[in-house]
Amino acid sequence: MTAFANQQGTAEGSTWAWELRSVNGRGLDIKVRLPDGFSGLEAMVRKTLAAQVTRGNVSVGLRLHRAQADGVLDVDVDRMDAVLEALDQVQDRAFEKGVTLGQPTAADVLAQRGVLVPRQTSDSDDLTAPVAADFEIALSALMTMREAEGANLHTVLNDQVTQIEDLTAQAVEAAKTRSSNVKSQMAAALARVMDNATNVDPERVAQELALIAVKSDITEEIDRLGAHVTAARDLLVAGGPIGRKLDFLTQEFNREANTLCSKAQSTELTQIGLALKAVIDQMREQVQNVE
Repeated sequence: MTAFANQQGTAEGSTWAWELRSVNGRGLDIKVRLPDGFSGLEAMVRKTLAAQVTRGNVSVGLRLHRAQADGVLDVDVDRMDAVLEALDQVQDRAFEKGVTLGQPTAADVLAQRGVLVPRQTSDSDDLTAPVAADFEIALSALMTMREAEGANLHTVLNDQVTQIEDLTAQAVEAAKTRSSNVKSQMAAALARVMDNATNVDPERVAQELALIAVKSDITEEIDRLGAHVTAARDLLVAGGPIGRKLDFLTQEFNREANTLCSKAQSTELTQIGLALKAVIDQMREQVQNVE
């Protein structure tokens, strides 16, 4: 389900902001982006999310602005080593070319970008607890939004199941009308065959006609559609993570609608079958949003 939540916090002069986003997905895919120093927090984030979300693509991001001590600077040793190593390479290359360079001073090294950095007044361990608490708040807001969307989807899916049920009932009535028409057509065809053919085995003709009648019978498809409607309503009442089951049901709905169309043999029944397929396709799209 699509949802978004954010939560901001502050402690010891540092500020942070959580952003949680959830979009549709067939499975559960969690992406977590945390600043340096909070790697231990990722396991908690993933475990907490997995306990509450079973389906969807969820991205979690944390932006952090650390507090700084006014006017106090520290040397970034790794950065300084990189600068010194680069200076050595420059000196060596100049010597190979017969060029003499003046030795860099400490001020030259410190002037390089990133060597001097503001001192941090708080470390990640001090911030982990309040940052984690704000994640719980953001997650709660995300779940609330997902639940609200779920309630709307519940109404939409119920309406679509009702449409399928109504169209199935229409198919039953259309099949009755088609049945009488088909009988008349088959009787006329049989009369033409018997009038224009010699040595025709009446029993063989009757068998062929019976086979045609069986192949065009849609009773089984109607029964299956009715059973699928009942199963869908039961799932919607049960609640919980039902997305995968509903997804499977829409495939079964579509299978029966396809068979209904192939057996239609009447314009009215074909139109009903096509309307069924359209509703089922809409339902299948909505089901992708269901956890």
